[in-house]
Amino acid sequence: MTDELVLHTMELGPQWPTADPFLFCAHHRDDYPVGQTHLGPDPTSLRGRNLGMDFAGVDGWNMYHGQSVPGFPNHPHRGFETVSYMRTGFMDHSDSLGAQARFGEGDVQWMTAGEGITHCEMFPLLNQDRPNPLEMFQIWINLPAANKMVEPHFSMLWSHDIPTIGGSTSELTVIAGPIDGASPPPSPPHSWASQAEHDVAIWHVRFSPNGSRQLPAANHPDTVRTIYVFHGGAVRIGSQSGPGSEATVVAAGTGAVVRSNTPITIEDTGDDAEGTELLVLQGRPIGEPVARYGPFVMNDRAGIEQAMSDYQRTQFGGWPWPSDDPNHGPNPRRFARHADGKLEEFEVAAG
Repeated sequence: MTDELVLHTMELGPQWPTADPFLFCAHHRDDYPVGQTHLGPDPTSLRGRNLGMDFAGVDGWNMYHGQSVPGFPNHPHRGFETVSYMRTGFMDHSDSLGAQARFGEGDVQWMTAGEGITHCEMFPLLNQDRPNPLEMFQIWINLPAANKMVEPHFSMLWSHDIPTIGGSTSELTVIAGPIDGASPPPSPPHSWASQAEHDVAIWHVRFSPNGSRQLPAANHPDTVRTIYVFHGGAVRIGSQSGPGSEATVVAAGTGAVVRSNTPITIEDTGDDAEGTELLVLQGRPIGEPVARYGPFVMNDRAGIEQAMSDYQRTQFGGWPWPSDDPNHGPNPRRFARHADGKLEEFEVAAG
């Protein structure tokens, strides 16, 4: 029966439910106002906010842990990876290895925290003559025990290198996991996603009203595939279209774990004039014990305690920047200066 394609559904809140090897997924959407010379909002707009812990969404945006520029100042990670997919707006990254980057407008940073890294993620409001909308996904992927203490590393997946599969009624962005002949840039070398047999995929799909797209069967029977409908109206998930076919309708704000061992067809219901968007996360489970405490993800409590002790003792290499929340100035260039000195630099796309 086609309705058995959807194994179960769940409501999407600020943090989405995920399945091994994924640990966490958050969708940030902030309608930031016009920026000031310090690259933050007008200080008068901060009155009454719980600065340092501002997640209330007042006026449609958050400062998060930022005090003057929105974002997440200096904080540590160990034992997993972060994937930051910037759809709109920009992120300024700085870390304890001495690396920095500014990326946005479709770029992705994929960071392996490994044995430990301290970094900050700030959202500079570069436009001083118009609003600064921001939309991003941050996805955490676990590392297997054998790779939890590898050297930290980040890869930049620049928007012009990320393939998009077009079509008359839908568009699929391939961040991880090849599909329909399109292969994304490589993930970091020690990532669970770096080996094809782990069948990791991150796909973003945009539908026109009444559009459709087929997802192929996964490469392995134990692959877990989750579809997150995060914007627009709703989609129908089934194995075929046409009279007599059965499908499950999944509305925006809902996630659905689906069978991965058979192709499925996803159709926009036409309920929203802008169409519907979804994110697909899939992968074979690592299948190891998980112990989590804030920014540390290890296999047991002893690993967590060691991470806390190491961070208190070494600060994971120290913090080489003059503040906990540095930004990279008003120049809108996109760049990455890696710990080994390699520099990548690109202009911001016009418009």
